[in-house]
Amino acid sequence: MRNFLMALIGATALITVGVAGAQADGKKAEVLHWWTSGGEAAAVRELANAFNAAGGEWVDTAIAGSGSTARPIGINRIVGGNPPTAMQFNTGTQMNDLAEQGLLRTLDDLAEKQDWKTALTPAFYNAIQYKGHIYGAPINDHGQNWLFYSKAVFQKAGVTDEPKTWDEMFAALDKIKAAGLIPVAVGGQPWQLQLMFNSILLGDGGKELYSKVYKDLDPEAVKSDKFKHVAEVFAKLRKYQDEGSPNRDWNVATGMLVDGKAGIQFMGDWAKGEFIHAGLVADKDFGCVLGPGESNFMMGGDIFVFPVLKDPNAVEAQTLLATVIMSKEGQLAFNSKKGSVPVRLDVDTSKLDACAQKGLNALKDPSRQILAADVLTSQDVLQSLSDLVAQFWTTPTMTADQFADGWVKVVEQAK
Repeated sequence: MRNFLMALIGATALITVGVAGAQADGKKAEVLHWWTSGGEAAAVRELANAFNAAGGEWVDTAIAGSGSTARPIGINRIVGGNPPTAMQFNTGTQMNDLAEQGLLRTLDDLAEKQDWKTALTPAFYNAIQYKGHIYGAPINDHGQNWLFYSKAVFQKAGVTDEPKTWDEMFAALDKIKAAGLIPVAVGGQPWQLQLMFNSILLGDGGKELYSKVYKDLDPEAVKSDKFKHVAEVFAKLRKYQDEGSPNRDWNVATGMLVDGKAGIQFMGDWAKGEFIHAGLVADKDFGCVLGPGESNFMMGGDIFVFPVLKDPNAVEAQTLLATVIMSKEGQLAFNSKKGSVPVRLDVDTSKLDACAQKGLNALKDPSRQILAADVLTSQDVLQSLSDLVAQFWTTPTMTADQFADGWVKVVEQAK
């Protein structure tokens, strides 16, 4: 991303930020995001309605696909002098290059006035900062290591109990396969495969190994037998996918569970938004667990960043939008549809669904909280590792040792 950004800056000769699309009449805000699935769109409407009710005018710029599609488009606009009023990023390091170039508005004054430090966990408060300044307004806390399952499929296959170990999980998948159903709904895109691998790394490898691999970038941890065992568990899941998995979007995979065609899916809790949108009820129509035998909550999320603008009306719109995003009411309305939980600690979450309550219970214990790889590792390293995970998944002849060697090579090049 850094090289991409610098190339754009050179190509545009640092065109003045704050023209064309950034202009606003009143408190009009063009918001660029990639929330386009059914559940995501429903959540966005809640946020837009809250902003409009507060006196703003939401102008929706939704880019279909994923963040890897939308981010370059948004960055191109910001660097090229035609920024949106606000843009979605994932919590973590994705905003750092723009902040480094002075293209993002700092939110220090607003955060101090509204006491964001008290409202957020220390981990999230630190994750919205770069070099001591706040640049992001966080909207949610996404659990990234959920395993969702269709209760209807489990029933058809004769799976009576929620798998608590990997042995129980593979036994359940064998039953689902024998019943003529698809055991695992896989979206064969690199980021989805890496999310599945990370869930297994945290669940089967443990919190210490996960931290050494992603936070410390420790080559010795990657060379360990424990890491290679995680790779073998991940590889074993290949035989439980269907032929349509390559390049399948995540929400299409979730739809396979909704329709009773597949048994399980490894996915962040944004998948729950699709179940909710389809009218399904947590712990009745579908189940959720933080991985077999897992209790840790892998914390990620979404933030909005605000490009530097010159139009005072547009700046006022940014301030209003950031205020709505960080309001208790805005957070509750959005997350009720998105599948995530509010990032604020002081929101009344008693009416959220059963899966959300499981996540919130985990978040009460700091020892069960661990940050997602997006927050712990640079985007360049993550992209290289994501490509490697995808290569491992699609190359059955690649051994766990070869996979580990490739991982070490990426890590050592990054240091």
